[in-house]
Amino acid sequence: MNKIFIWSFTVSLAGFLFGFDTIVISGADKTLQNIWGSSDLFHGMVVMAMALWGTVIGAIFGGIPTNRIGRKNTLIWIGVLYFVSAIGSATVNDPYTFAFFRFIGGLGVGASTIAAPAYISEIAPAKKRGRLVAMYQFSIVFGVLVAFISNYLLSNLGENAWRWMIGVEAFPAFIFCLLIFRVPKSPRWLITKGKINEAIKTLKIIDPQKDIELFIKSINLDTPKNNEHIFLKKYRIPLLLAFFIAFFNQFSGINAFWYYAPRILEEAGLGTSSALLSSVGIGFINVVFTLLGVYLIDRSGRKKLMYIGSFGYILSLGLVAAAFFFNWGGIVIVTCFFVFVAAHAMGQGTVIWVFISELFPNHLRASGQAFGSSVHWVLAAAIPSLIPSLFSIIGPGVVFAFFAVMMIWQLIWVHFKMPETKGKSLEKLSKNLTETL
Repeated sequence: MNKIFIWSFTVSLAGFLFGFDTIVISGADKTLQNIWGSSDLFHGMVVMAMALWGTVIGAIFGGIPTNRIGRKNTLIWIGVLYFVSAIGSATVNDPYTFAFFRFIGGLGVGASTIAAPAYISEIAPAKKRGRLVAMYQFSIVFGVLVAFISNYLLSNLGENAWRWMIGVEAFPAFIFCLLIFRVPKSPRWLITKGKINEAIKTLKIIDPQKDIELFIKSINLDTPKNNEHIFLKKYRIPLLLAFFIAFFNQFSGINAFWYYAPRILEEAGLGTSSALLSSVGIGFINVVFTLLGVYLIDRSGRKKLMYIGSFGYILSLGLVAAAFFFNWGGIVIVTCFFVFVAAHAMGQGTVIWVFISELFPNHLRASGQAFGSSVHWVLAAAIPSLIPSLFSIIGPGVVFAFFAVMMIWQLIWVHFKMPETKGKSLEKLSKNLTETL
């Protein structure tokens, strides 16, 4: 089990780079808009959201290398993308080249949401799969916290502070590339590719007591002889489940908040320095409640965490909307955002990548993960890119009220449609979800 934990932890560090890369831009948000004199629409669509559009492409096509060259090799290339993006973004002098290098980093983010959860789910025992895959989410939120702290500490370095904020990511990206060489290839992936002897070596390390012959047979039975794809009618249920959990994740407004946290808090009446410092506090809350979610996901189950998160979303987003409508002040809004982030961290944040990685059979896991990630990231790109304009046109109160209503729909979906997946083998889950048609 120690080996499994070490390998899972190493792979989950892709999430740290994901979280850091996604959030680090928030510290440079208004500075870059002022330097380049960008309109709200250009700044939102090009400068800020280009990384997210890269993430969309990475999510759509990331399943291809994850399946063909394997989870491990894909993760190595992901580290390279992060490294190149960090160095490039920090050294450019115009918004278009900056957007290009941010796009490259986005490719890494999108692909990591496929390769990392798929790898961890495939090496983890069923009873501990939730918390091991959720380490990826914990790494994301830890990366978010470190990015907020880094932005705050580097904010006083003068006119080039934004370059240091963005470029510092190159260091963890380089370390990740070195570490990932030390993990073995996924045995389930090796078996589906006919590399049985290599898979057996890893399986003997993972669980010396396992009936390896029976395990290999179960995976081969789960892999049909004909070419299949996730859009066949018999995979309709896992496809819809992956779609809706990703859909509701983004219609909570979480990525819109992460990208524009300092701007939103300034809109609420806080000064620039106070907004950055409050962002650090929000990042800390995110880490604490993600840890709680990781602790509970294999004990209470995925569905119960989604209930808790849904109620927390509805309460906090409703209060945030009311605070903007009635001018309740920055402290009230910061407090509500603390609740919002806590609800997300325990619910959707902890559950989404675990849940999607459990829905599809071994031979379609990368494709299914790519589909769920694509839905997630298309919305994650579209929604934040509209935030500056929406705040100007209809105001933040209406925006957050809309997100609150969407979370009521999430609660209904969780109650009536979401199955519980804790403690079941990947092969059993695949069989159950397919046979219900």
